[in-house]
Amino acid sequence: MESERLRIFDGEHREIGTASRGEIHKEGYWHETFQYWLLKKEENTVYIYFQIRSSMKKDFPSLLDITAAGHLLKDETAEDGIREVNEELGLDLTIHHVQPLGIIKESIELEGFLDREFRHVYMHQIEEEVNFTLQQEEVSGLVRAPFGLFQSFCFGQINFIEVEGFRINEAGEKEFVRKRADKQSFVPHSKAYWKQVAEAIGAKLSK
Repeated sequence: MESERLRIFDGEHREIGTASRGEIHKEGYWHETFQYWLLKKEENTVYIYFQIRSSMKKDFPSLLDITAAGHLLKDETAEDGIREVNEELGLDLTIHHVQPLGIIKESIELEGFLDREFRHVYMHQIEEEVNFTLQQEEVSGLVRAPFGLFQSFCFGQINFIEVEGFRINEAGEKEFVRKRADKQSFVPHSKAYWKQVAEAIGAKLSK
């Protein structure tokens, strides 16, 4: 996986070449990712889903994150990124099932880790029940929270949200999860990223 090649860009999203996944995070090259946010309406409440990253992940193991996401390889378009939803969650979707929220420029800078992304962000709202088949080396579970509370959390109006869902344990069994999630429970995306996502999804839901 570290040897997979991705297109790299300058800070203005102009393509400048390719590099391996390992080089990208080591050198801090700008690259493209696909992100999918799942929402489900039940009666008068819309819920937003978060994946629990696998404990086997090199980066940010066991933290809450975007419902499904992944890097776009050198020959892939943003639309090709929908494969991540099938791979990680087992949902058979095409790009026509989702709504684009735009491209968000985002950088996570930690000691020894520099992740600079142009994120192609999509949302998908459903009302029917779905069966998830998780790619357990990537995703160990799914939890959800009311979108309204998530929006307040993103804007700093509350310090935590209650999430509930399931996790696959080491024995391969599904366990119920309910917990309080604060900022440290999530992958450290920037405040600006969370606000942009909350605003974009909120605008789509209000139409």
